[in-house]
Amino acid sequence: MEGRRPLWSFENDPDFQPELDWIDAFVREKVQPLDYLLGSQWNIHDPEFVRLVRPLQEEVKERGLWACHLGPELGGKGYGQLKLALMNEKFGMSRFGPIVFGCQAPDSGNAEILAHYGTEEQKRTYLYPLLDNQIVSCFSMTEPQGGADPLLFTAHAEPDGEEWVINGEKWFASEADHAAFFILMVVTDPEAENPHRRMSMFIVPRNLPGIENIRNYGFYGERDDSHAHLRFTDVRVPGENMLGGRGEAFVVAQVRLGGGRMHHAMRTLAQATRAFEMMCERVVSRETKGERLAEKQLVQDKIAESWVELRQFRLLILETAWLADQGLDWKAIRKNVSAVKFAMPKLLHDISARALHLHGSLGLTHDMPFAEWVINSFHVGLADGPSEVHKVVVAREVLRDVEPADAMFPSYHRDIQVSRARALYGNPEAR
Repeated sequence: MEGRRPLWSFENDPDFQPELDWIDAFVREKVQPLDYLLGSQWNIHDPEFVRLVRPLQEEVKERGLWACHLGPELGGKGYGQLKLALMNEKFGMSRFGPIVFGCQAPDSGNAEILAHYGTEEQKRTYLYPLLDNQIVSCFSMTEPQGGADPLLFTAHAEPDGEEWVINGEKWFASEADHAAFFILMVVTDPEAENPHRRMSMFIVPRNLPGIENIRNYGFYGERDDSHAHLRFTDVRVPGENMLGGRGEAFVVAQVRLGGGRMHHAMRTLAQATRAFEMMCERVVSRETKGERLAEKQLVQDKIAESWVELRQFRLLILETAWLADQGLDWKAIRKNVSAVKFAMPKLLHDISARALHLHGSLGLTHDMPFAEWVINSFHVGLADGPSEVHKVVVAREVLRDVEPADAMFPSYHRDIQVSRARALYGNPEAR
């Protein structure tokens, strides 16, 4: 039981805190300005990306902080989840933060899959260029008719000699146009008795014949429409492009999801923290009816609620990351991971909405980021599984080992408890 484990001391290693301080200053001073100058952070061949981002990436590499989620054999530090969470809290202060530090989604998760399941040739072709950000990738799972429910997927692959032939459609395949390859989940065993053994995962190069981008979709606040509706028509891939065994797509996907959700949560926390910082500056800077906004009790309520919510959510993430570092696999702590996942959108929505409101009409404009962040709260509530699914996971895990009462009245009924107390200690002496 995780509750019986000794608690984290809340103090960073003395040699790690200076790295966090450097990251914080570096992101705020050098990386955040890129958000106002550049388009998509995955458009790595844009000449302005090359001019502005590549030098910052070199600084990160010289500091030894590139792709720290990877082991030393792949050029990273092999940091545990707690350190990675604290770092992502800094990266998330800018949309270019993750790619400047070599840990952007979906590439970081895809790299973990390739490192775990890829052949040596696949690592040379896809993994190492991906780790060096010479290419970017796409994780394509959801479908138009099935959303995020894999049991409704219809895109399929059939064996043909030494190849697999893929047909079907995929939905919201983020950054598909910039990607050099997809990691694609498709049905390979539709009649498998276990529904979670019906799908397999493949590496699919972007330039293969038969891949069509029907249309890109975007949402408010994004620089480009970059979430693709894809159609695959008789797309042929070699048999060795299957990642993991046949029917093991769910197993393969778990390699990338647990840690990815933690990092995403800390980056979301960073975005909410930025909204909070802006909110605080605003309320101490503006006056109405003879006093600063900061002196209004209803404003103070918003500030206090926001500060507490930030701290609560941060501790929930860090506790979950710490548990992962104690040798518990993601399945063992899925209750904690799912709790983080469904708490994330509400935090971002509430704090961004308060910040918007306290900025008045200025808060509604394109010159402020708050409306974008409110919309993003709905995005993070859908990505990697909708909040409702994660609430079900938490409830099931909480209730799994709870024993039902075997009598008419619950075990904590007062009369029952009095009887137990008397059986243990006897009747109290009359006073």
